[in-house]
Amino acid sequence: MLPSLPTQTCVLVVGAGPTGLLLAGELQRRGVPTLLIDARAEALHWDRATVIHPLSLEIFEALGLVDRFLEAGCRQRRILIHADGQRLGELDLASCGSRYGFNLGLSEEVTEAILTDHLESAGGTVTRACRLVGLQPSGDGMSATVSCGEWEQTVEARWVVGCDGLRSTTRELSGLHFEGQAIARPWAVFDAAVEGWADSHELNAAYLDASPLILTALPEQRWRVYLRPADEQGDLVAEATAVLQRYLPEAHFSAVENPNLFHCHSRVASAFRAGPVFVAGDAAHVCSPAEGHGMNCGLHDAANLAWKLALVHHGAAAPALLDSYEQERRPVAQAICRSGDATEQAHGLKEPVERAERDRTIAAMLANPVARQQEVVAETELNVSYADSAISGGSGGQGGQPFAAGQRLPTTIPLPPGAGAALLHQLTHRRGHTLLLLAGPQSPQEALASLQAELEAERATGMVPPALVEAVVSLRLEEAPSLGLGPLTLLAVRPDGFIALRADTDHSGAVRRYAELVLGR
Repeated sequence: MLPSLPTQTCVLVVGAGPTGLLLAGELQRRGVPTLLIDARAEALHWDRATVIHPLSLEIFEALGLVDRFLEAGCRQRRILIHADGQRLGELDLASCGSRYGFNLGLSEEVTEAILTDHLESAGGTVTRACRLVGLQPSGDGMSATVSCGEWEQTVEARWVVGCDGLRSTTRELSGLHFEGQAIARPWAVFDAAVEGWADSHELNAAYLDASPLILTALPEQRWRVYLRPADEQGDLVAEATAVLQRYLPEAHFSAVENPNLFHCHSRVASAFRAGPVFVAGDAAHVCSPAEGHGMNCGLHDAANLAWKLALVHHGAAAPALLDSYEQERRPVAQAICRSGDATEQAHGLKEPVERAERDRTIAAMLANPVARQQEVVAETELNVSYADSAISGGSGGQGGQPFAAGQRLPTTIPLPPGAGAALLHQLTHRRGHTLLLLAGPQSPQEALASLQAELEAERATGMVPPALVEAVVSLRLEEAPSLGLGPLTLLAVRPDGFIALRADTDHSGAVRRYAELVLGR
């Protein structure tokens, strides 16, 4: 039976992987009509991505989904790093700075199933067996030609977002280049149990031998095994076993499933926007799988773009707001690709002298508390900052420090009883911005109450539009001085969990200026 497509939509999302599903679900939740199409006739039953980072878990928490992910997945609390027969050290992710002090191991098809449920709960659906084959400008939007088997239909869309992967048709039709290169050496992957495993299951283990091997924990004592095989025609399981038994002589793989080779790229689109067309996820950037950033980076693209498209769609913001998507997300993708390229180069060293020097460098990093912590934060993607964004502003705080504009709101700050939440960030789980008014112990209660009343009045009169600011929340924090907060600090927290504005003085004026900046007034 052929699918029935609308002739018009606000946003056409192409590709129903994790990025497209999250984006479509968040648009639907914000009242933006969205059509999500995917070329596949049915959802994948297995896909190779597995690691969900803490920043993604924080996004899922804000959407009310995190418990489903935690129940389905396996916590990966540590990363063990080995090379040439010895353990070089480990990373303990508990120190990452998130309330989720671990990566989560979960096969990608389960992630997609949870996000599909989220989309459907918001009134959306995936229209399958339909692919984008043409794009033409049409007024302020695009006229998209969609092929469903032998049948074609034109869909008029205000915006088109390509979440359609490495070989994105959306990217190609919009004229965007995919800058970078193919990674010469292929990867292999399979799922298995490991008999004779001697350590905890809640970890990842990397073995940087001549054929690098990475084990990532999955539920039910399973592992997703990534290997850089020496011979594409060889026995993948036998080669992986030989590497593992160098460290665990009695260990072997059992119940092996889904063995296959795959080729990777390191590329970033020349732009993330071409007029009404955007790219996100693997359509915008692809990187080495060695660090587990690919799927997560796409999820963060979706969380960044959804609230901006919704504000513009509802007429609450000028279209110029959408320029900040590329400004914020493309540098993150570039940094992730650079990091992946460095990892690929380190994996590929052949000369014994070079490998020994690499191993000494890694061991020294893992033995240095400062360097090790920097690596933990980078691994968990909690080093993402939008401090240089045109829509991050205000005074107070230092760039790169907690509670500065452009940083994510910390997720480990406890609140006193009766505050309405256990942790500070839980007060900001909204579709719109939240204004947090945080008073230190020296600030008079009258000043806090007066500022809240003033901001509530400006919101009621539309001077600070309710479409932008959904709530004003005030509370006292006894530990405010030790957190680097002023006597009375205002934070405007975006729907994606990042601090848009910090003001320690002239609070109302700062909010009005931020609203004018974001809304284009």
